[in-house]
Amino acid sequence: MKAKHPIYPLRVRQVPHQFSWIDHRLVRDRHIESCSHAAAALYLFLVTVGDREGLSYYSDSSIMTRLAMDAPILEQARANLVRIGLIAYESPLYQVLSLEPTISASPTGQRRPSMDQGVSIGRLFKQMMGESS
Repeated sequence: MKAKHPIYPLRVRQVPHQFSWIDHRLVRDRHIESCSHAAAALYLFLVTVGDREGLSYYSDSSIMTRLAMDAPILEQARANLVRIGLIAYESPLYQVLSLEPTISASPTGQRRPSMDQGVSIGRLFKQMMGESS
């Protein structure tokens, strides 16, 4: 069996404390309002099939069969969920992400400055050249 590792280690899903497997903040914090119907169905499916870290390897064909979706609809739903930060996807691995507010981080967990923080031009050039800062 293939070893699974979180795509975004800083956003591993935690089972919420309230009596529900789906975090109430999905509705309360209005994340659901940014989801298409297909994206909401895909999110529910991924929450249901994911392991304790929110990880799953369901194939596109399996998901399309179970959710009665065609490939373009699945791709749009997945892109919708990635764009709004509810899931991460690196084929073939899905990760349902925590709804906790987090620092901006790369998939490897390295910190990145937020958009409202200043960054020196020297640091930008170093990053562009592949040097560590």
